[in-house]
Amino acid sequence: MVPTPGLGEPDGRKGLQDQVTPIGHEAADFHNYFLLTVCAGISLLVLLLLVVALVRFRRGANPVPSRNSHNTALEVVWTLVPVIILVAIALPSIQLLRRQYSPPPADLTVKVTGHQWYWTYEYPDNGVSFDSYMLKEKGDPTLQAGQRWRTDADGPPLLAADERMVIPAGKVVKFIVTADDVIHSFAMPAFWIKQDANPGQLHETWAKVEKPGVYFGQCSELCGARHGFMPIVIEAVPPAQFAQWVASKGGTMPGAKPAAPDSTAISPVTPSNVAAPAATPQPASPPSATAIKQTATNQAATAQN
Repeated sequence: MVPTPGLGEPDGRKGLQDQVTPIGHEAADFHNYFLLTVCAGISLLVLLLLVVALVRFRRGANPVPSRNSHNTALEVVWTLVPVIILVAIALPSIQLLRRQYSPPPADLTVKVTGHQWYWTYEYPDNGVSFDSYMLKEKGDPTLQAGQRWRTDADGPPLLAADERMVIPAGKVVKFIVTADDVIHSFAMPAFWIKQDANPGQLHETWAKVEKPGVYFGQCSELCGARHGFMPIVIEAVPPAQFAQWVASKGGTMPGAKPAAPDSTAISPVTPSNVAAPAATPQPASPPSATAIKQTATNQAATAQN
């Protein structure tokens, strides 16, 4: 599947990416329509108070400054108003967190393991497991023989991966996130997911992607020298296509009989985007039957002597 420009990938906008999960929609609306409104209102109020203080209490208007040090009513107001604002923010935040961390029953489970510096994806219910590395550019001097490079069909630079995680659209997918060396972070902005991957710990998050597409994320926790080269690519496909993909990887759907893997359904590799392999020496021709017989005769004669 070819990525859609502006969907699930950075496109230069200043705001949030378009969300494709129910939790993402709720969180984005809460941020855009409530939190930003509160922030703007507080900023305007503070600006107004500053202007009033500058004009009303300037030296020219008050040659003899006031010696008042307390105002009970004012002190009560500036204490209660921030409390009310915080409570108004906390109530919908707690409700959002509760829904985010109380997932519905999962239709699919994917275990995500962070390494320095790549990802491993395991589908325990389907018998599928593979590693995912960033695709290098065509002119990269570290590109090895036989290794394919990134094309526009794979995704943006530094975000394209040689193996995509594939999930069914419209289904609840549970991600079990961990690491085997240092702390990583499994982040997918379009899903409203950012879950730390800690060695020796299992963390859980979930998503229900509403529309098929290719979505890009990356490790969001400083994890070493190549931290910036750990992309995450998730391809959401219709359920029927997901079942075909599982079969192509040698796995099975729950309740289905094992199917022979399709060797032609591996990652798209074409002669146009693969580095030429190094020449390999030709194997020596096998010895003739006469030579083999002669050798056996000589060995037998030696044994008799």
